[in-house]
Formats: sequence, C-alpha cells, structure tokens
Amino acid sequence: MPDSTPNSAPNTSAALSPEAQARLIEAHTALAARCDRLEERHRALEAERDHYRWLAESSTDLISRHARDGTFLYASEAARDLLGYAPEELIGISAYDLFHPADLAALLNKSPRIYYRDGFYQQTYRFRAKDGHYVWFETTSRTRRDPASGELLDILCVSRDVGRRIRAEANRERLARVVESTTEFVLFMDDDERLFYANQAARHLLQLPRTGGAARLADAYIEESLRDLHDIVLPAVARYGSWSGELAMRGPQGVVPVLSVVMAHSGPGTESGHVSLLNRDIRLRQAAEEQARQHQAQIAHANRLATTGELASNIAHELNQPLGTIGNYASGALLKLDAGQPAEALRLPLEQIQRQVERLGERLRHIRGFVRKGQIRPRPMVLAEVVDAACRLCEWQYQQAGVDLEAALKAPLPRVIADPVGLEQVLVNLLLNALEASRDHPGAQRVEIKARRSGRREVTLTVADQGPGIPADQADSIFAPFHSSRDEGLGMGLAISRTLMEAMSGNLRLLPHTGSGGATFAATLLAEPDHTAALKRP
Repeated sequence: MPDSTPNSAPNTSAALSPEAQARLIEAHTALAARCDRLEERHRALEAERDHYRWLAESSTDLISRHARDGTFLYASEAARDLLGYAPEELIGISAYDLFHPADLAALLNKSPRIYYRDGFYQQTYRFRAKDGHYVWFETTSRTRRDPASGELLDILCVSRDVGRRIRAEANRERLARVVESTTEFVLFMDDDERLFYANQAARHLLQLPRTGGAARLADAYIEESLRDLHDIVLPAVARYGSWSGELAMRGPQGVVPVLSVVMAHSGPGTESGHVSLLNRDIRLRQAAEEQARQHQAQIAHANRLATTGELASNIAHELNQPLGTIGNYASGALLKLDAGQPAEALRLPLEQIQRQVERLGERLRHIRGFVRKGQIRPRPMVLAEVVDAACRLCEWQYQQAGVDLEAALKAPLPRVIADPVGLEQVLVNLLLNALEASRDHPGAQRVEIKARRSGRREVTLTVADQGPGIPADQADSIFAPFHSSRDEGLGMGLAISRTLMEAMSGNLRLLPHTGSGGATFAATLLAEPDHTAALKRP
C-alpha cells in the first residue's frame, strides 16, 4: 500500500550506516567546540580591543592615525584638552595644514631635528590649536606598510605637549649664555674638587682651555683662600646651602681679590657635593675704597691743621710759659756764677731748667702728634687720658673766654677701642664748637664733659654747653660737609668727627633738646670686654 504522506522526507538516519552516523556526530561535536573557541576568542579580542581603546582614550597624549597625505583617520579624546578639538572634528583634516609653517618646512626637508631610531620617527614642532595659538608637540610616529607590496598604509602617532619643557630649556639656554658671557668668574666643581666648567671670563683669568681641562680648585685660588674654602666655606655650604664673602683668585698678573658666592647644586639630576663658585672682581672697588680712605685722611688732616690754627694762641701759651721759666732760672744761674758761688748752688736752677725742657718737649710732641697725618688704628686705650689731652689743648682758649671747662668721668670706666689722635680730634672739635657757642651768650659759664658706661660693651662721652642750642630745623644738617653757623668756619668739623667715630666702630649724634638750653653731643665708643666680670660669674 503506498505512503499516504506524499511530501514526507526520507529517513536519512535509516539510510546511513551506524559508522557514518558516528562520524557525523563526531564532526558535529568538533564543529560546535570550534565555534565555542572562536566565540571565546572573539570575546577576548573584543575585550582587548576595548582595553586598548580605553587606554587610548584615557591617555593624556594624543594618539592618532593618519593616511599617507597626513589626513586624520583617528584621534583620541586627548585632542579636546591639548588642541580644543573634538576627535571627530579632526577626521578628514590634514595634520600638515595645522603645522607651523617653519616646522612644516623642517619636516618636508627632513631637518636634523627629526630623529629616527628603530623604525620610529621623533619630531618636536608647533601645532595649531582650535583657538589659533600654537602648542609645542613632541610626536613619535611609525609607518605601517603592506607586507607584500611595501605600500604605505597609514601612520600611527603619539603626541604630547612639551611646551613647559621647551620653555624651561629656553630659559636654561638663556641663563647658560648669560653665565658664559658675564664678566664674573663662574666655576662648577665636583666633590673631588675638579672644575668641570669654567665660563669665558674664568677661562681667560685662569688660562684654561674651553673644556676646562683638568683644572682643580687649587689652581683657581691662592693658598690662604684655599684654606678658608676647606676650613670655613665648604663646610658652611654643606650645612646651609650657600656662603658669601671675600676670597682671592690666581691671575696671570698676580692676585685678584673677589667677592665670592658659593652655592650647593640642588634639584633633580644633581650630584651630591657639586657646587657653583661665582666670583666678582673687586679690584676697582678696593682701589676706590682705598682712594676714599686716603681722601678722607687728607680731609681729616686738613681739619687738624685748621684746628691747630685755631689753637695757635694755646700753642704760643704752651711754649711761652716753659720758655719764660727757663729764662728766669738761666738768669739766676748766671747771677750765681757772677757772685762766685760754688757749682753746687747751680743744681737747683739747672734741674728746673731740665724739667721745663722735658715739659716743653712733651707738649711739642703732643702737638706734633695731633697734627701728623696718619691712618685710624683703633686699639684699647684709657678714655681719661685722651679727654685730659684734649682739655689741655683747648685750655688757653677757655681761659681767655672766661668759660669753665669741667670733666666728670664716672669711674671706673673700661678701656675703649679708639684711635687716640682721632678721638682727640673729635673732642677738640666738639670743645671748640661748644666754646664758640658759649661766647657772648648770657648765662653760658661752663662746658661739661661726662662719660658713663651705656651698655655691656659701650661707653658714651657727652660734651654739653650752655649756649643758644641748635635749631630743630638744622639738627639733621649739622653733620653735612661745609655746614657752618660761623662766617669764618669751614663747616667740616662735625662731618669729619662723625666719620672718625664711625671708623672707630662708634657714632656721634646730637641729643634731643631737653629744654634746659645749650647743645649736647654724644660720642659712643666700643668698650673693651670686661674679663674680670666674666670670671666672677658663677
């Protein structure tokens, strides 16, 4: 009987042998396993693709792919921050259109600024951002070619903003040019005291080759300065980072005094123990200072000569009195001889003559020492001795004017650090000024000199008169050169006196007006340390 289902499919299983069915099942199983592996591989590739895409999009560097004509085929998200473009805005734009014209020419001409290594190109250039300003880029690129034909397929690039580095390098280059061209002697030294850099001025001074050669610290400084560098300077630099002071360098014509600044190198990439030595030639400054000292000494000497002129009557008095005494005793001795008295009777007048001659010699030496030109050399001295000498120089003028000169020094006073002649000149100037202020002024009967300890290592000497005082509007100008209240005055006394006091590490000032009349000048001096007080302390 025929089958009633005309379209029924034949039963292939029934047509296959058991062996064929087994092979078919095996092949199906293998195919299914392969599909599973391919699907797993596909998922892994997708995950890897997503990972690399995430890396590209998360990177702060611009990752891009370009066609052979430079057209953007892909740009990462960093384009927004670096250039202001959305990535999709760059697609289809040629990167060459955004190059700075000068840098594009360098690229097309294969400038030496374009480096090649192991298949990678590296170039630093300026790239135009969306707002029109240029960004300094450093791009590393690599070309991808068809393995069979060698045809260029695309160019892969990684670009980063190096503007800060370029500016820093430009600053360093400018500083290097400044250091090289400055007239100061600049040296860089390592921890073995080798000079690994010397600028042009230092090379010329030390006669070194441009590379610095094998010069060492000992070749640059004299022995005394070298000892200071080892004992003081370098330990201070190691502790505090820098040191400044005066040293002396070696030069082809002799010693060159310098003002030096020594600094430790610091920062990333610096070696421990490396220092910079900046040295400024101070020969002209020292010559100017010496000339100023000589000029000041000449002015002070001229002031002493002028003061001596004012003291001429005192000098005459100092000479006249012992000469008169000598004449009297000499006349008496001659009378004794004429009277036939024995030689023993001449002893007394001859002894008196000798005493007066010694006194006269002492006074002449004092006056000569006061007038003599010399440098200020402060040393420990007894203040009362200088005050007494100054008072004796001015004593005759005070007697003639009918003004009392009183000295009241509070004892005990420590010795002061001063130059005897210089301090005496200051006191004579102050005493003569006080006397001039007291002349013909009602009630001006005396000038007082006082001294007291005003600090642990300080003594203040004051000269006070009872004259009209100094107007408040002149208080700041009386120490200026050529300022004088007398028609015949030079106006240099107070100016020179203040300079002399400062040269002795002291000062001279006008004390504020107290309302009692007159003017009071205070001279402050450095006192010798009181070693006995230190020994008495427990």
